[in-house]
Amino acid sequence: MPVTSDQWRCAATSAPDVLRRLLTLVDGVPADHPVTAHWSLADTMAHLATITAMDIALVTGGVPNLPVPEINELRATTTVDTVAEMNRRVLARFTERDVTALSARLHADVAELTRLADAADPDHEVSWLGAAQLPVAGLYSHLLNEMNVHAWDIARSVGGRWHTDPHQAALFVDVFLAGVTRCGYGRLLDHDRPVRAGRISVTFHPRTGGPTTLALVDGRVLLEPVDPRPDVRLRYDPATFNLMLFGRVGRLRAALGRNVAVGGRRPWLLPTFMSTMRLPS
Repeated sequence: MPVTSDQWRCAATSAPDVLRRLLTLVDGVPADHPVTAHWSLADTMAHLATITAMDIALVTGGVPNLPVPEINELRATTTVDTVAEMNRRVLARFTERDVTALSARLHADVAELTRLADAADPDHEVSWLGAAQLPVAGLYSHLLNEMNVHAWDIARSVGGRWHTDPHQAALFVDVFLAGVTRCGYGRLLDHDRPVRAGRISVTFHPRTGGPTTLALVDGRVLLEPVDPRPDVRLRYDPATFNLMLFGRVGRLRAALGRNVAVGGRRPWLLPTFMSTMRLPS
């Protein structure tokens, strides 16, 4: 299931506009303004800067421009359940918290990633968290999601609103999740819970595009051809769905707002599927 030219174009070229709107949003907000329960505005901006630095290194095959000598080992051993600890360790070493300096760094890094995309092969695989293999198109899609989710956090904290383009949001499942599943997610989803035998198929269908089917088969998540009669069918607004996946919007709120609908032959199996195909929140 290759990445389409439209998906790659969206993933490769959208970040500068998202960043421009994000920097407008943070203009005048104090660095120590609380954005989440644990991060200030400056922490949030620093986190985004560490992501762009790591992404540039992955695309170029270089070393991240970060004062974290153990970053490659740390990245390779991180799982979904230890992402927060990895972020804590990286941010403890990367101490820049001047918002103006961080904004300038993000502007330069996003411009460099956009330039690199011109010659990049979207299907080229890089070694990502947990030794997962991720196509470059998935890397760019992940960055867009990070920028949009954290911009939503900032907007919410200052009483504003943040609009995420639904085509950008759809890339998270259609390109990032599908890509890392297809190429091999390594240790990313490792856990010590009992493995459920059998198969659970889930078809993800954003309002902006076509469906993608992932299946949990004897404890492993696989990318499969679209299942016309899946166990679980999700139809959703992709921007709301991503916020729900990362714990920003409650499931009940998403359902009542008609932004996420669950159907299929056995929809009650969705929690079992998501206990393996889980995301940090």
